[in-house]
This record gives sequence, C-alpha cells and structure tokens, in this order.
Amino acid sequence: MTTAIASNARKDMAKLYRAAEPDVLKPLLDRAATSPESRERIMGHASGLLADLRAAQSRGWVNQFLQEYRLNSSEGVALLSLAEAFLRVPDPETADLLIADKLGDADWRAHTGKSASRLVNSATWGLVVGRALVGEGETGPLKRLIARAGEPFVRQGVGAAMRMMGEIFVMGRTIDEATRRMKKPENKGFTASFDMLGEAARTHEDAQRYFQAYVQAIDAVGRDPAAGHSVSVKLSALHPRYEVARRAECVPALTEMLEALAVQAAGHGIALTVDAEESERLEMSLDIIGAVAGLPSLNGWEGFGMAVQAYGKRARPVVEWANSLGRIMNVRLVKGAYWDSEIKRTQVEGLADYPLFTRKAATDVSYLAVAKDMLAAENIRPAFASHNALTVATILEWAGNHRDFEFQRLHGMGDGLYERLVREQGYHCRIYAPVGGHRDLLAYLVRRLLENGANSSFVHQLADARLTEAEILADPVAKIAAVGGARHPSIPLPVDLFRPGHRNSGGIDLSDIPTLERTRSAVNVPVARETGDTQTADVKAAVSRAQAAFGEWSKRPVAERAAILERLADLLEEERDRLMAILVQEAFKTIPDAIGEVREAADFCRYYAGEARARLQPVELPGPTGERNTLHMDGRGVWATVAPWNFPLAIFLGQTVAALVTGNTVVAKPAPQTPEIARAAVALAHRAGVPADALVLVTGGPEVGQALTEDARVMGVAFTGSTATAKRIARTLVADDDRPIVPLIAETGGINAMIVDSTALPEQVVADVVTSSFRSAGQRCSALRLLLVQEEVADGVIAMLTGAMETLKLGPTGDPATDVGPVIDRAAYDKLMAYRQQAGARVIKTLDAPADGLFVPPTLVRLDRIEDLDREWFGPILHVATWAAGTLSETIARVNAKGYGLTMGLHSRIARAVEVAEAEAEVGNLYVNRSMIGAVVGSQPFGGEGLSGTGPKAGGPHYLYRFCAERAVSVDTTSAGGNATLLSLDEGGI
Repeated sequence: MTTAIASNARKDMAKLYRAAEPDVLKPLLDRAATSPESRERIMGHASGLLADLRAAQSRGWVNQFLQEYRLNSSEGVALLSLAEAFLRVPDPETADLLIADKLGDADWRAHTGKSASRLVNSATWGLVVGRALVGEGETGPLKRLIARAGEPFVRQGVGAAMRMMGEIFVMGRTIDEATRRMKKPENKGFTASFDMLGEAARTHEDAQRYFQAYVQAIDAVGRDPAAGHSVSVKLSALHPRYEVARRAECVPALTEMLEALAVQAAGHGIALTVDAEESERLEMSLDIIGAVAGLPSLNGWEGFGMAVQAYGKRARPVVEWANSLGRIMNVRLVKGAYWDSEIKRTQVEGLADYPLFTRKAATDVSYLAVAKDMLAAENIRPAFASHNALTVATILEWAGNHRDFEFQRLHGMGDGLYERLVREQGYHCRIYAPVGGHRDLLAYLVRRLLENGANSSFVHQLADARLTEAEILADPVAKIAAVGGARHPSIPLPVDLFRPGHRNSGGIDLSDIPTLERTRSAVNVPVARETGDTQTADVKAAVSRAQAAFGEWSKRPVAERAAILERLADLLEEERDRLMAILVQEAFKTIPDAIGEVREAADFCRYYAGEARARLQPVELPGPTGERNTLHMDGRGVWATVAPWNFPLAIFLGQTVAALVTGNTVVAKPAPQTPEIARAAVALAHRAGVPADALVLVTGGPEVGQALTEDARVMGVAFTGSTATAKRIARTLVADDDRPIVPLIAETGGINAMIVDSTALPEQVVADVVTSSFRSAGQRCSALRLLLVQEEVADGVIAMLTGAMETLKLGPTGDPATDVGPVIDRAAYDKLMAYRQQAGARVIKTLDAPADGLFVPPTLVRLDRIEDLDREWFGPILHVATWAAGTLSETIARVNAKGYGLTMGLHSRIARAVEVAEAEAEVGNLYVNRSMIGAVVGSQPFGGEGLSGTGPKAGGPHYLYRFCAERAVSVDTTSAGGNATLLSLDEGGI
C-alpha cells in the first residue's frame, strides 16, 4: 500500500463527507467535461445504443409490460406493492385482502389494448377481471367463484404472476440453478456476478446462514473458473450489528469472515467483490477491505474487488484509495442504491449536509469524473455498471481502443444495451445476478425497481415516449453547470427542514469516527452535583416570587418573549456537550438518546417561539358596523410545571417555555431523580433573558410537588408522569371550593400496542420492535409494551425478534456501543425484576445483565390473551400475543378497551388496514410501518387521551392556547362619533 496516498485519500474523504454540493461538484465538472468533437462522437454512439435499447424493449413482452405499467402510474405502484408483499403472506384471507387492496382502486381498463404485445394485453385483461372479482365485497363474484370451484382463482393467478416477476429479476433460486441459467443462449458472451441476496442480517443466525450461502456460491462458481463468473458479498449480511458504534466488535469479525471467503475464492481462481453499503459504513468497509487486500496469502490473486457509489461525495478519493493498495483491485462503479434512505437519515438526525448529491444529473457528473479516474488508474481494473446509453458511449469514447475494463448491468434490466458491444465488438459485460427464493427477493427487487424508476433516471426516461432523443441524452455536465452545482431546491438542508416555521436543531454525526470519539470523551467528563432540595415551606416563597414577576413579564411583547426562547435554543446547542454529560450520568441516557433530548429541547424552544408570534397576536373578529371586536390571548398567572425523569431536559423545558412564551411565570419542579439537568436548563434560561423571578426552580420529592399544586395562587399545572399522580393533581386542583378553576395539562403513560399482519416485512418489524421496546431501557411513555402478531406469522417473527434481542449490548451509557443502560433507580429496578420473576415460564426470551448496576435485562413475555396485560410496566419488558386474520377491528377494540390512548403501531402493506386503524384506534399517536418512539416537535405532536392524558398535544399547533386566558373585547365605536370608515363612503347621505 502506498501509505501517503492512502492517508491523503482518507483525509479527503473526511473533508468531502458532508461538504457543500457546489464545492464538491466544481472539480468534478472539469473532470467530466468533454470537448465538442468528443461530444459529437459520443452522441452518435449513444444514439445507436438508444436504438438498440428501444428495439429490445419492443421485442420482449416483459419489457413491454414494465413499460406499460411504469412507476409514475398508480397501476405500476399497485403492482410493485403487490409484488413486494404477496409471496410472504401465508394465509388466504389476508392474501385476498392484499389483492383487493392493490387491484381494487387502479384503472386497469385504461391500459386495455394499448400495448403492441398480445401477452401484455391479455395480462391487462386479467387485471381488469381481477379487479372486478375482488371489488364487490363478501357477496361478489370472487367469493361465489371460489365457493363453486373450490379453489381461489385470483389468488393462484396472482401468485403465479408474482413468481414470474421473480424469475425476471432473479437469476435462480439456488446458485446451481443460476449457473445453469447463465448457459442459456440469451446470456451468450456475458459473465455473471452472483449475489446471494443477503440484504442485511438481523440476527447472528441470519449472518451465519448468509455466510454459508456465500461459501456454497464460491464453491459452485469455482467448479468452472473458466466461465469467468464471480461472487458478490454484502458485509451487512454477515453481521447483525454492522454499525459504527459497534465497530470494535464487527470490524474484526467481518475482516475474518471476508478473509475466509477471499482465500476460498482465490483457491478456486474466481473473483470476489465486496458490495457497497450505506454512507455511514464506508470508513469501516474500507478498513475491512484494506485489511484483506493486504494479506500476504492473497498475493498474486487479482480477483479481489469492491463497489463504489458515484452518488456519494467521497467517490473520487475512495477510488484513489483503492488504487493505492499496492495490488490490482477490481472496482465496480455504480450510481448508488440507498439514495432516499440516505436523504431521510440526514434530515432526521439534523446533520450538517448530505453525504450524496441531491440531483440525478450531479450523480451522472460524478460517475463520469470517477470513471475517467478509474480508466487512468494503474492498479484498478474498472467495471462500469450502468443502463445509461450516454454514460456507456462516453466511457467508450474515453477508452478508445482499450478493452481492459468491463461493463455491468442488472439481470432483468438493460436488455439490448450491451448485446452488440459484447457479441460483435469484443467488449466484456457482466450481469449482476441475484440468487435466492422468490419470497426473499422482493424487498431487494422493490428497491432496485424504485432506484431505476425515478422520474429522472435513464430507464424511466427511456420508457417515456414523450421525451425526445435529445432530452434523454442531454449532457449532465451542462445541466449541473447551468445551476451552478446547487443542491436540488426541493431538498432543503436539514437545518431548514421546518422553515419558515422554525430552524431545525442540529445533530451530531456519530457515523464519523473522530466525531464519535470526541463525543464519547465529552459525555464522560465527570459532572459536579449539588445537594439539598427545596423545603416545603420554601415553595410558597417561590410562588410569591413568580406571582410578583407576572405583571412585568406578561406585559412584554410576544415577539420579545419569543426571541428569548430562541436565544435559549441557541444556548442549549452551544452547551450541548455539558448537557449531554449530565443526561448520560444523571439520567442514564445513551449517547444517541442524549443527543436527541438536547435537540428536542431546542426544537420546543424554537417551535413555541414561532407559534407564539403567529398565534398570540390580537385577532380582529367580524361584527356589525360601528363595532370593533377583538380577541386577545393573555397569560393566566403563575404556572406549575412538573416534569418526569425520563425526559428531564426536553419535557422539563418544553412545558416551561410554553408557559413562559404565553406570558405566564413559572415555578418548575423536576423529578427528584434528575435535578441537576433542570438546574442547568434554568440557568441557561436566565442567561437567555428570562427574569430570575419569572422562572423559579424548586426541587424535591412528592411533598414538594404537592405543596406546589396545592397553592391556590397557581393558575395552571402542566404535568408529565404517571396516571395515578395526574389523578391526584386533578383532585387537588378542585379540592378547595374557594380556588379558581384552573387548567391541568397532563401527559401520562400507556399500554402501547403494535399490531403486525402477515403482509408486513419481518425484518422491518423486528427492527422497529427492538427500537420501540428497548431503546432508553424501555423508559419512554411511548414505548411499545404489547406486540400483537397475526398468528400465521407469529412464530417466525418471534424467532427473529429473539435473535435480534441477542445482539443488544447492556452497559454504561457513556459507551457508544451500549444499547440498553440501567433503569433510573432502585425502586424501578426492584419493581421490574419482581414482575419478571412473577412472569416465570411465560418469559420466552431474556438476556444476561451486568451484575454491577441497576440493569433490567430486555425481556419478552408471552401472553395467552390481549387482556392479560392490564397495567404499564415502565421498563425493557415486552409482551407478545397473537390475533387472528380478519379480526383487525376487533383487535383494535380490545386494545382500546384498556382505557389508555397514547401510542399505537401498525405494520401492514394493506392500505385498507391503515384506514381502519386511523378510524378506530383511540390513541393520540398512530405510527404505521415505523417505530413508535421519537416524536418530532411540529411534525408529530405528542400526547394521549383517556388514561394517557388530557391534551392538547405537546409540540403541536394547539398547545399554547391552553396556557392562555382568552379575552374578547367589544367596542361600540358609534358612541364616539360614528363609524368613520362608513361615513367616508360616497354612497349618498343627507
């Protein structure tokens, strides 16, 4: 390895990771540009390739079918959604619901007779008939036909169609079947890179199974090395926790496994390529690839390779790094496979910028620039994976007469592009060939189809007859130069995601290893703690101070109070490291949870500031002439805010700043377990400009809270905590007949359920269940307590869930690798551990826990009935029960009957199931096909109903009103000389 070059390349990667898009593109534009003469030759060649592609599309009924049902049509989306889920549904009832859901709303009749293919038109008529059969309910023709013939015609037909789609895009169900298929005439002259469809392991058992699949594939391909086929390996399929925070564990393990596969491939004389992963895994992937590339045992083998994604801003230095390894490296250049998820992750985590380009044309520019680098690299054997005729023509122009590279395409796509180049002109093309069962391939298939079905993609444009050849072959360099390399206007930076309402809070990029290590050091700096609580007698003095300050504070303009909240948000972010250290050490927050809490607190401040400016101004109301009617929103007086220990900064400040910005003064009481973070927050609020007497902190246990809520001068209470405590506060507020009737805002817990039907993707379900149940050691109000799985798929989901639980790490929360920390105190620990003991044989999975500390092991408890869980267990304990197909409404009703109404989850691919849940679930927050935690201020207002709270929802547009006194003023202007506006009208008179 050329150490200096490799080191510089890694430094360049760090600089480019989240650099501004125009800055990254500037050198790429120069590198990708072509001369006018070259451009003319490229266009001529690309035009011929385009003609070959269109001819191939017109020949095959499969191509014509996909052209007829493109992803920009509702029918195309319906078919794709059906393909994604149908083959994994084991029960006929749910299968029929899925078919009806996907076929029922689309306009299939509009496609009849439109295709040049008789097969496509026949298939379309089948869809028309299918829609008629499934569209008439229980008494419709489908039910009558099934009853008469004894078999479900439509279901069998759809199953056959889905398996046919599987055969189109998957080379074979086994490696032997795939290698045999490569010998068919249509693949003559092509080689293959077989991918065993290891998308991502959820369990160690998954990882071992995928590893064995790769071993078997290498042996099978190695039986005929002269055929030139190769195998592709996905690292995330070989370890269930391939994450930066777990790199000390996964990188050595993956290096060892990849070494074994590489040695095996070298022994057979075949090539092995490491597939690309999401951007946060790039540095780890390079560490693993670099370690294996440097093994002396692999000297002389030129079959080792890796994939590089051109949509990543770091693609050029990655290629430079690969060229510096001191050996021949096969480098497959692809456009990229995770674009949408990379964009969303960056936005959700509030990171500085995107790791990839936001315009398709920018990715094309990057691809061309990197391709030119690869053609010039001494130690790289290039492979250019593309279905884009312009890209292919450009590479051919740059390569000249050289043939020491190859093209690649996906199996099932790009037919016609390479046949002439391979069979007549001597170029080499390798087919990327997925291998696996049709049931398992569909998530992969959908991702690939979506990737190549974007409106701006070449494959999509090729299928659009309205586009001219010039439009399809437009120069991406010219496109990007015309906009100055600017980011796509519809994709704002994360900081601007909620504009114009409020600025989004900034996160910390824990996928950047130096940043992660700096953060680890910061949160483990010891935090000094104060001792002593407020005495009950001092509570009255605190209320007196706040009452005295009310007059001056309430008279400040709303804009001034809002500006103070925004300064507080800025201070929270400036002091983030110190606040996170307190949260980690006092509240046992993991590092990601501590980041999230500081962000949420800042978001509350900025969101309520914007809401106050927009909603608390006087409102002019209608009335008769000669009368002015105005509605004012004013502060009520002194508010008590009582916060929990599980969100001791975000909820503590959220309640408090809402009261402050509406003109109230506040006496704030944190939970007795977490006073230090409250002290820090109040100090920052005072620094931001909140007067010391307008926000007074009192600390202590229940007796302090009782003294505060019993004080008749308190004009409102905002509380988050247990249902029992909320009820006690409610009784306190009405116990004194002489006390004004004051509002109580209460947010409490719940028996939160997630319902999973047989159309759901198990891997996604398990990931969301683990997050919802065990993150924060299960100590969130919104945490999943009751998992309800359709009985036909329950065994498989539970088996995968228990395997995923085994990958969780319990430990100190200052360690980035920790998933589950200790619970908050001894009382919580004793209560939870006693319940686990009581559950006995019903515990179907638990983990070992560290002996030192209050660690409650993540635990899975089997229930016979939904009704067996009658209270909330506030910790990492998940209960699981089953429900029968066709009883979704009944199941929701049984959950509703528990009386709680905070959160509910649903995993289903059936749109009608989502509609039923929306209509019938009596919960404040319903989460569909995602985790149930992590509500975002302004996007997912949070709060429950029934036993779970009073509303209004925190972080929502109605929250501030509850803190206000609404005062209407009506003035008769005629008593002061009439309506001047009316009298000024020249419409007659005396």
